[in-house]
Amino acid sequence: MTPPTADELGLRLCHHCRLACDATAQHCPRCNTWLHRRKHNSIARAWALMMTALILYIPANVLPIMHTSSFTGDSDTTILGSVVTLWLDGAWDIALIIFIASVGVPVTKFLVLGLLLLTVGRGSERSRRDRTRLYRGLELIGYWSMLDVFVAGLLVALVQFGALGSIEPRIGILYFGLVVVLTMLATMSFDPRLIWDTEPHHE
Repeated sequence: MTPPTADELGLRLCHHCRLACDATAQHCPRCNTWLHRRKHNSIARAWALMMTALILYIPANVLPIMHTSSFTGDSDTTILGSVVTLWLDGAWDIALIIFIASVGVPVTKFLVLGLLLLTVGRGSERSRRDRTRLYRGLELIGYWSMLDVFVAGLLVALVQFGALGSIEPRIGILYFGLVVVLTMLATMSFDPRLIWDTEPHHE
């Protein structure tokens, strides 16, 4: 037996405090947030943010993220270059963390969010429950998106305290930070309730 929907029960969820409010109310009685049935322009905003992040992901990986100075010389390192260097130096655990956070997480977010946007835009009725789980997973991994930025910052701090060399951030880390922020905003802009709308969605 399929449980009744919020529309059938005459309810509307507050996006801020998650209170189930009466569908005729304009504001949440608990936090006074403006209530709306669906996020306005959800699909268009999510597409725009995700595509911008996808474009910025290219310079984030091509441009150097840090400059290293030591008694052996100076060098600029990209994200993947630092992964390879750390792996060859035996720091495979840090290399793995940076690879997962800088390649695995963003690519997964692009693929999953793109899939959700395409299927919702076409009004697909297939695997709604699975797609909802995908969105919940997308929210979960988003919390770990800045992990490699923190690791890079930790490495910089550790080397700066040393006497044999120094590390300075480069423009690539800024692009990667923007990618992280934009993908998080794209995920937040997407309204997962659209997955359960039976008719093709037009905004």
